Amino acid sequence: MELITGKVVVISVFIFIVTMIETLAYSTRISGARVKLIATALSLFSTLVIVSRFSTMLQQPLTAKLIAEAPDGNILSFIEEQYRILIGVTTIGVLFGILLFPTFVNIFSRAIIQLSNQRGSIIALFISQFNRIGIKNIVKCFRVPSLSYLKGITFKTIPKRLFVINVIITSVYTISVLSSIYASMLVPKELAQAALMSSGIVNGISTILLTLFIDPKASVLADRVMKKQSDYIYLKSYSITMISSKFVGTILSQLLFIPAAYYVAWFAKWI
Repeated sequence: MELITGKVVVISVFIFIVTMIETLAYSTRISGARVKLIATALSLFSTLVIVSRFSTMLQQPLTAKLIAEAPDGNILSFIEEQYRILIGVTTIGVLFGILLFPTFVNIFSRAIIQLSNQRGSIIALFISQFNRIGIKNIVKCFRVPSLSYLKGITFKTIPKRLFVINVIITSVYTISVLSSIYASMLVPKELAQAALMSSGIVNGISTILLTLFIDPKASVLADRVMKKQSDYIYLKSYSITMISSKFVGTILSQLLFIPAAYYVAWFAKWI
């Protein structure tokens, strides 16, 4: 039986788009600092994050359904390989987000100004841009990725602790749903539901860690840049750190996938 089925392709496209949006969301703070509309930028960032995290919830039933189509003989190894493909797609989604990062700094700069003009209406913003002139202006924002974009960023400007923390959070967040579904096949049927529901706990912990350690620092840094208490390069370094650590985290998740599944299986039996 083929590993890459129609459902795997559909889920892969879905994951690719969501992951790319999550990665590009980090450019909103840079855009907000450029146009001096940080509060509006944070509103746009929150919207993108909420959409992506809600989409992650939809991922669970789609990926769980792959189990029903797996061959009976080697279901564990077959599902493991399919899920590793999906994790790999997540990495590719982050990579594309990184390549499009300079372009979306320009696009979000325009979007933040338009969002301010539309008095905070996201729907009105989309309607105003979905026309020939709006699309033409978006195309003009395209920038070819270049090493010159990293000019001024040094080891000193990079927040090393945040890099490590976000690598861990990203790796856990990437595999939380997949490991929980895989764990449901490692436990007796009466415990399968408990294993599946564990993904919500893991995602909740990841969200709390993001809220406690990462989002506040980014907001404070953006405010300091606006007040000219910190250099713009530090905000730029923060955003580069976040997207690069996200990329490393998705690679690390390949190593953690199976151990995490066995941990969830143990947890389901323990509770």
